[in-house]
Amino acid sequence: MTERILIVEDGEDNRRIMNDLLVAAGYEVVLAATGDEGLALAKAERPDLILMDIKLPGMDGLEVTRQIKAEPALQATPVFAVTSYAMSDDNARALAAGCDAYFSKPVSPRKLLAKIRETLA
Repeated sequence: MTERILIVEDGEDNRRIMNDLLVAAGYEVVLAATGDEGLALAKAERPDLILMDIKLPGMDGLEVTRQIKAEPALQATPVFAVTSYAMSDDNARALAAGCDAYFSKPVSPRKLLAKIRETLA
């Protein structure tokens, strides 16, 4: 069974790059451009892993993550923060909101894929 990854990213270029990387690696991908859309798709699609931008239009990625982790059916779903935020406390804030890993942009495709494979193994 192919693992499904939800990408919640408002930047069209970043969304496309991550989509292409994950599809080439054999994953099924679901795309969302806003926090509200990401939350709805997480509930509807039940992905195996979520890549979450933090700065999103409407509901930000930290709040989306909190709401995902509050859903009993989604609590165990790994959420990786993938963000251009790189302040010293952003990693801690993302982890406190329920993110399981933190990547700052630009993301190393090799490191991201390695962490995804390790997490879904």
